[in-house]
Amino acid sequence: MPFSPALLTDLYELTMLQAYFAEHMTDVGVFSLFVRRLPKQRNYLLACGLDDVLAFLETLRFDQPALAYLDSLGQFSAAFLRDLEDFRFTGSVWAVLEGTPVFANEPLVEVEAPIAESQLVEAFVMNQIHLQTVLASKAARVVEAAGGRQVVDFGLRRMHGIDAGLKAARAFHVAGVHATSNVAAGQAYGLKIAGTMAHSYIQAHDDEGDAFRAFAHLYPDTVLLVDTYDTLAGVRKVVELARELGPAFHVAGVRLDSGDLRALAVGARQILDEAGLPSVTIFASGGLNEDEIAQLLAAGAPIDGFGVGTDMGVSRDAPSLDIAYKLVEYAGRGRLKLSTGKALLPGRKQVFRVERDGVADHDVIGRRDEPLPGRPLLRQVMAGGRRCPAGQVTLDAARAHAKAERDRLPPRLRSIEPAVPPYTVELSAALVRDWEALRRQYER
Repeated sequence: MPFSPALLTDLYELTMLQAYFAEHMTDVGVFSLFVRRLPKQRNYLLACGLDDVLAFLETLRFDQPALAYLDSLGQFSAAFLRDLEDFRFTGSVWAVLEGTPVFANEPLVEVEAPIAESQLVEAFVMNQIHLQTVLASKAARVVEAAGGRQVVDFGLRRMHGIDAGLKAARAFHVAGVHATSNVAAGQAYGLKIAGTMAHSYIQAHDDEGDAFRAFAHLYPDTVLLVDTYDTLAGVRKVVELARELGPAFHVAGVRLDSGDLRALAVGARQILDEAGLPSVTIFASGGLNEDEIAQLLAAGAPIDGFGVGTDMGVSRDAPSLDIAYKLVEYAGRGRLKLSTGKALLPGRKQVFRVERDGVADHDVIGRRDEPLPGRPLLRQVMAGGRRCPAGQVTLDAARAHAKAERDRLPPRLRSIEPAVPPYTVELSAALVRDWEALRRQYER
């Protein structure tokens, strides 16, 4: 059913907007988006989803169907609805670039706009940054575990909805995944797509060898799925096909999708090599995750690439983040929240990454206007409701940025094992003073 994008928000955002309207509160509100704590299975998060946020902000409008629906709720005044007719996002956005490794309490995005504008977009900003950061962070671990071998996204069919399937493929690309089986994502983002056959194709034929022959005739450089019946017998049928076709044999690889993948890969490699087919690669799939991939490779499994589906597609071990989008400044004054476990860092901020010999040593969260040592990570990506050059990064550039930034992390953080010690994030003295001064005000 069609809907108006401006209504991708929670009802309380709109009730607050009407209250701001009634009270003539139009000063700039600064909201900061951050993750309070990392999941225990993550040494860092890979920021992702910014491009979708900026596209939404540039086009945010209340169309007539949206206004008619809001009117039908009986909660909003005619004057407020007339005001929404001219609603546009006119503010600024500062953000870390997509593909930047980030840590707990560091702002990923700060939105600065008249408070009605910066308030309304909370749900959409959180939704897109949360989903894509969760998935990019998971995919980065899978790519790391694969150690340069190809990783293909097989996850669409079990992801949580169509939008998630598309945005996941995008996030995976940023994280370094080689290709996706998702054809729509290939069209939408220009991603490389990959895939050959399912078991049903083999089953539909009376003879496995006939299925291989027919498919290889249509797609000479295909990867043949060999585990429908007996995996090693399937590999031997590939060898038979190679002998039959001679120079016309161009099959690129075989895929193992079940069983003891290490033992089967060793057996398949031996059969192929003894048949003079060293160029035929071995591709593995079937419920894999980064830990299983690392274990397979550590055990010497001769596997050249991996198809990873559900575990990466839903980030099974860490499917959500403790992400927040909170007001940190209004009308030029820092704002605070002292709720237990949910304290805020007030004001407009910057993250400075201090490096030693090109390797990240620690981060410092400071005030935006502080001249601190280190490389500032937040860039202005939008001004006056329009993208700045830093907000016009291509998807491939984000992927390259992600690789370069991960390469600048110390090895213990890139590892899929828990980092010992964890990465250090400090607060600047000025930011601490601001926090303490505000705390004293609110505790009077």
